[in-house]
Amino acid sequence: MSWLKMSWANLLSRPLGSLLAILLMAFGVGIVSLLVQLNAQLEKQFTTNIRSVDMVVGAKGSPLQLILSGIYHIDAPTGNISLNELNDLKKNPLVKSVIPLSLGDNFQGYRIVGTTPEYVEHYNAELHEGKVFENVLEATLGANAARQTGLKIGDHFVGTHGLQANDGHVHDDQEYVVVGILKPSGSVLDQLILTPLESVWAVHDHHHHDHGHSHDHTEKHEHDHSDGHHHEDDHVHGPDCNHDHEDGHHGHDHAEGHKEHSHGAHDHHAHDDDHVHGPDCNHGHAEEREVTVGLVKFTGPMARLQLPRHINTNTNMQAALPAIEINRLLGLLGIGINTLRWLAIVIMLLSAISVFVSLYNSLRERRYEMALLRSMGASRSKLFQLICTEGVILAFIGFVFGWVFSRLAMFLISGYARESYRYALEVWNWNKEDFLLAGVSLLIGLIAAVIPAVRAYSTRIHEVLGGKTE
Repeated sequence: MSWLKMSWANLLSRPLGSLLAILLMAFGVGIVSLLVQLNAQLEKQFTTNIRSVDMVVGAKGSPLQLILSGIYHIDAPTGNISLNELNDLKKNPLVKSVIPLSLGDNFQGYRIVGTTPEYVEHYNAELHEGKVFENVLEATLGANAARQTGLKIGDHFVGTHGLQANDGHVHDDQEYVVVGILKPSGSVLDQLILTPLESVWAVHDHHHHDHGHSHDHTEKHEHDHSDGHHHEDDHVHGPDCNHDHEDGHHGHDHAEGHKEHSHGAHDHHAHDDDHVHGPDCNHGHAEEREVTVGLVKFTGPMARLQLPRHINTNTNMQAALPAIEINRLLGLLGIGINTLRWLAIVIMLLSAISVFVSLYNSLRERRYEMALLRSMGASRSKLFQLICTEGVILAFIGFVFGWVFSRLAMFLISGYARESYRYALEVWNWNKEDFLLAGVSLLIGLIAAVIPAVRAYSTRIHEVLGGKTE
């Protein structure tokens, strides 16, 4: 029988002590491995998605909420801001670029984001198939969004108002068409459905227009006029039309005109109120157009000192610096993570004590066995090796169970993140910290076995076989 098999047989001969040592080691390893994995993935997500975004501007509110909703898409937005103000910001010499984002709808929980093609270029995302959106109601899907929704090139879908699945009004009168799917990029784009800004405006303008017309016509048909009218109110707009109304009304609000042409409910022959709009038609003042956030890149470090204060003081917008807010968030998370990490270290030390107690007690019971092995020719070093091997085996089994436990916990967390935030976390990957943790675990098992091994090494055959007790 080899020394490894003998060590294994000795561990099986005392299952309760061995099991306790393994469970303690597994629990400690599992917590440490889970925290390391979570911390690494959080930092990866934060650093990847924050890339080259120096500042986020949006409606006034919580700066952290603005960052989480505008960059990571895991919180509700603080509100909308004027597109005019954002365009004014673009003209600032301290600003290199501004990427507008417009939120508000989702499809199966995946956010529909109105933006420009620069948003795709910002994260260096590549197309898996199709093309990047160009026209109104065209959509380009991130890799995870396409996989989870099952949408393919050429498919049509409709958005739901709100940021959670099945929570709001379905815009079933405005269909998006899938024109492209992105390759996995490891960025927030994987979880998004991208479309032009004009798509978001068109969907909500149409929704508000329908409600407004229904309301206006109901009021006007209450008036009883016997003379019928044939009123043609045809508006035909080209693809690049731009309606600039001085009165500041939004969309297709023709309430004033309709009051002049009230229709009899009983003798209403015809009312042609046809609106034919091109895909780039923009009704109302540009200032009436709103977006949710703007992702800003500075021209130099001086902007970091001047722009945020200027925006927060002199505009209706709020400026938040991602680096500052995320460092603050990681600092808050770090307190809890460090506390759990120290708890795990204490548990691992307790497992070391358990290994030591298990081996020490078994050695007291196996003194005659050690003496017989010596009398049969086993050297002192072989006995030392036998006990140390048992300690390492206990630690190794504890590490394996702990690593599996951490990945099962990661699987559950990943499922929650995917269900709640549409984020996909890596689960079964092996990283360099796991190698370090494995080495530390084996070292703990070896150190815990040293004292019992030294006692086995110093066993005196004649005293043990002669019946002398300690």
